[in-house]
Amino acid sequence: MDLVDDDAAVAAARAGDESAFAGLAAKYRRELQVHCYRMLASFEDAEDLTQEAFLRAWRGRETFVGRSTFRAWLYRIATNACLDFLDRNPRRPRPYQSPSHSGTYPAERPSEIPWLQPYPDALLEPVAPRQGEPDAVVVARETIELAFLAAIQHLPPRQRAVLILRDVLGWPAEQVATALEMSVAAVKSALQRARPALRERLPGRRLDWAISSEPTQDERALLHRYMAAMESADAHALAGLLSEDVRLTMPPLPMWFAGRDAITAFAAEVFTPGSSAYHGDWRLVPVHANRQPATAKYNRRPDETTYRAQSLDVLRIVGGQVLEITTFGPGFFPIFALPETLTSGSADSFSPGRPSQQTTTDERGAP
Repeated sequence: MDLVDDDAAVAAARAGDESAFAGLAAKYRRELQVHCYRMLASFEDAEDLTQEAFLRAWRGRETFVGRSTFRAWLYRIATNACLDFLDRNPRRPRPYQSPSHSGTYPAERPSEIPWLQPYPDALLEPVAPRQGEPDAVVVARETIELAFLAAIQHLPPRQRAVLILRDVLGWPAEQVATALEMSVAAVKSALQRARPALRERLPGRRLDWAISSEPTQDERALLHRYMAAMESADAHALAGLLSEDVRLTMPPLPMWFAGRDAITAFAAEVFTPGSSAYHGDWRLVPVHANRQPATAKYNRRPDETTYRAQSLDVLRIVGGQVLEITTFGPGFFPIFALPETLTSGSADSFSPGRPSQQTTTDERGAP
């Protein structure tokens, strides 16, 4: 179901009114960026492809003849821009090489997706309708979490597009067929292949996920215990928060850790003065990413007085324990409106604001 278009603005934009087109672009930019992000799993690429979609729409504005809503027409253009990008830049997840540490926990190698990036929840807010309004599913938590983004990357691009348009956005098969220039039979066939393939890749505890728009109170409480364990350099306390089969990945780095013992041992090295992996003191700030509990981590080296941006951890929590940690580098701090440095005590009063649209990637930090 589509939101109602402003017919006068659409007519003016189609006639070449740049101001009217800019107003429509501003209205739909956020949700189209979320759509491109689901297709690509990269915040940076989603920004670029959203802009590319609007350029294509402006150049082809006269081709809009009103057989669909203007919004649906933009989705069609954005989807095909993403498919063209993936044709030029083919990406296939691949298994990680042997883990850096696996402890005693027998773990199957996960898929390495080096292009996976976090998405700030603040940029979801302008496109989130009230419950019960059309397209509330656009920002449903279960379709924006990192585990879903990683799983859907295993689908061929066109199957991925069909599944997102049908199952996430709820488009009818006929509308998807028109958007992707496929027959209805081909759309149904692609969806029949995509659904079981996606289920195989989703976490085994997928049904335990809460269908909500933000972390629960219990998840937020566990996040704060995680932050406290990091700031106090308490590996034992950290271990008490982790599931036995917890996993840590650091895209785009090719290293990963499997099991509570392996991650706790790594953390102990990072926390222990004199260790080759010792990082110094830590300060953490809660943030909001992919509708999951997350924290920005700052590190102060022994010979420094300032805490510097180090990494961003996004947690997946199941059954009151941390089941997965995905760590991203400090290059993503600007899109979360996070400062590059903190002074002592400033983390207690700091509150992230609206993210910047400028972002670069950098080396990943410690967990």
